[in-house]
Amino acid sequence: MGSPAPGLFSPTRMLTLGGAILVSLSSGTNYVSYAPQLGARLHLSHTQLNIIGLAGNLGVYSSGPVWGRVVDTKGNRIPLIGAFTCLLFGYLGIRRMYDDGATDTVSLVHLGILILCSCMTGVAGNAGLSVAINTTAKSFPDTARGTTTGLVLSGFGLSAFFFATIASLAFPGDTSALLLVLALGTAIPMLLGLVIVRQVPLPPVSTKLGVEGGLRGREGYQPIPSNEAAMFIGENGSHAPLLDATSEHEREVSNYHIPESSTAVELLQDRSTSRGSRATRSVSRGKPVHDGPNIYGRQLWLTPDFYILFVIMSLLSGTGIMYINNVGSISQALYAKGNPNYDDSEASQWQAAQVSTLSVCNFVGRVLIGLIADFFRIRLRLPRVFCFCIVSALFVVSQISVINVYDVAHLWKATALLGLAYGSLFGICPTIIMDWFGLAHLSENWGYVSLSPLLGGNLFSLMFGRNLDAHARDDDSETHTPLSLIKRAGLPSDHQCFDGRDCYVSSLYLTVAACLFALALSVWAGVRDQRKAAEAKREVVWDAEE
Repeated sequence: MGSPAPGLFSPTRMLTLGGAILVSLSSGTNYVSYAPQLGARLHLSHTQLNIIGLAGNLGVYSSGPVWGRVVDTKGNRIPLIGAFTCLLFGYLGIRRMYDDGATDTVSLVHLGILILCSCMTGVAGNAGLSVAINTTAKSFPDTARGTTTGLVLSGFGLSAFFFATIASLAFPGDTSALLLVLALGTAIPMLLGLVIVRQVPLPPVSTKLGVEGGLRGREGYQPIPSNEAAMFIGENGSHAPLLDATSEHEREVSNYHIPESSTAVELLQDRSTSRGSRATRSVSRGKPVHDGPNIYGRQLWLTPDFYILFVIMSLLSGTGIMYINNVGSISQALYAKGNPNYDDSEASQWQAAQVSTLSVCNFVGRVLIGLIADFFRIRLRLPRVFCFCIVSALFVVSQISVINVYDVAHLWKATALLGLAYGSLFGICPTIIMDWFGLAHLSENWGYVSLSPLLGGNLFSLMFGRNLDAHARDDDSETHTPLSLIKRAGLPSDHQCFDGRDCYVSSLYLTVAACLFALALSVWAGVRDQRKAAEAKREVVWDAEE
């Protein structure tokens, strides 16, 4: 026999968790805000800045299925090396463009290079995050999986604040130095991840063979040796013997069950099999039994649950991406409203405050939602998908808060709510994927689900950018003279809006409606999941009575 698996809190397992958090921390810098400074230096419009930002998001989300498949089949080495390369050259490329500057409107070639470099940083971020999530999920048992994946994802949320703070303390006001910090500070941890981020075998924790709340214990068929008595499981957790007159109240099944003979009796079918799961792997060959369903590939695209998750993610993440990409412009518009003494340095400080608030709350949201998800699952016996109701409600409140902000000094409140909501969304989603589709192909399935922000993110961000540009043109012709704009604006005069919330508020009404629809869909998904669990329990009881 091989050496026993390390304990749950062993140094080996904690080192893997710490390494995964470090890699995740280096993967979320796509949300560091330097767009206004880049736009001012290269004479970019709001629409062009949104396209560059969306290129980074495109890299993050479109590469998900590819990196997920690579991580599931090839391991961590290829994604981490790819992340190192793309982060280093992506940020160095943007830095070179920024240092060179532009005397007039940026050319299509230079704009294309910026888009490519931004996309590279996004691709790298997804590679690192896929490795971190996959390794963590497969190194910790189900009872701690929501919390540990939440911790890893929190590193992704804190990334922007972490690197922006380092750059502001070491090189205050120097955007070129910020880009250099991003290039080196994110690439090097990916090399460290090659050494310390390794999957650790699960500890031999026993799991009760039963169905409580449709979610307790091992989900799916349970094999037992044919020479043992087959046991039926009642709703109250008791076991009624079929072949043996002796009652047994607690039969424990280890995570890795190897039958004594090639024949086995499939004991229990619950909600997992209704999702098309296969909970066992060739028991006749003595291979390990997987927890829960195992849905992937073509079967995933034929599952209604996938489209429910896809729509919720698209609406909520699209709202979050729109705000993150444009919070700098929002703070500038609010600061400039009715302010005859516009100071670009002070405007940048307000912008940095929003980025810091957003990043910290993003981090907090990812940690809290993991704890809440495990509380729902273990204590309340409720499906974790109900956490989507909390997340959707936070998004609705955040958008209403932004609509009602008239002074930049109060914008941090709406930013904090949006950060909590956005972090919670991406903190809970991988856990729902594990519950609904299984752990064996987590990275691949997460990659497909992560395509969803492309739809909402592109739609809402481009809409927001065009709305800002339209108001900037109106502002230039009706509100201020071109000379005053040139003196006051950090961007060119025809690309800045100084009318406060009027510059963007019409875009927020649409996102409020989208988040309300996501909330209704989340409630329906939770009730639907709970009903499936109840039906699974009743099927078990009926079988026992027969």
